[in-house]
Amino acid sequence: MLERYLQTVVTDDAPEGQPAAVRERLKGHFPPGAVRRMTTLGMLVGSALGELGPREEDAVVYASGYAESRTLEGFIDSFPTPSPTLFQTSIHPSAVQQLMIGRQLSVGEFLPLSGGSLLAFHALRAAFLAPAARVLLCGGEEKGTWLLEFGLASDRTFAFGAALTRERGVAPAARLQLRRGEGAGELALAAWFDLLNGRAGFSGFVAPGWQLDLEWL
Repeated sequence: MLERYLQTVVTDDAPEGQPAAVRERLKGHFPPGAVRRMTTLGMLVGSALGELGPREEDAVVYASGYAESRTLEGFIDSFPTPSPTLFQTSIHPSAVQQLMIGRQLSVGEFLPLSGGSLLAFHALRAAFLAPAARVLLCGGEEKGTWLLEFGLASDRTFAFGAALTRERGVAPAARLQLRRGEGAGELALAAWFDLLNGRAGFSGFVAPGWQLDLEWL
């Protein structure tokens, strides 16, 4: 059995899914020159991760199933007169890298993950197995438009960041246990976000043969 403690949890639910509204709300978290070229998800994830205070000795696990596909939609929508700004955001670094570059931060290890229904499990397992004393697990999605029809974009906009440690510490927010078992199940990234956002407990299978227990303290 693997056990970790959630020391700090930051979530951002953006049900309106409007890039302009999110940008206006979060632009103060980043250097003015960087905001113009940042993606919406970059601002959401960057703000959540920034509140955790990344350090050089930390490991960062970043999970996003659709890899900010909304920026590609925006660039294609700008034709037949393609927008240079939207082109720049369509070839952007990842959401975490946007924060790290903008603030000139560095971390010990960076593990970007993408995937389907088992993405949350793979991100959690990577966070549990990382050798760093503190692991920052973050991720999220940005609501798409016409790519939704092809199953290539998210139907929600959200972001989360959580600091995991092996040691209990003074006042941890929650305890996580990941263990082998006989059973199968899935935990979507959005469902993992809902657990964090609602401070909801959980006990069940998140992948074939793997059970997760989340207890808020």
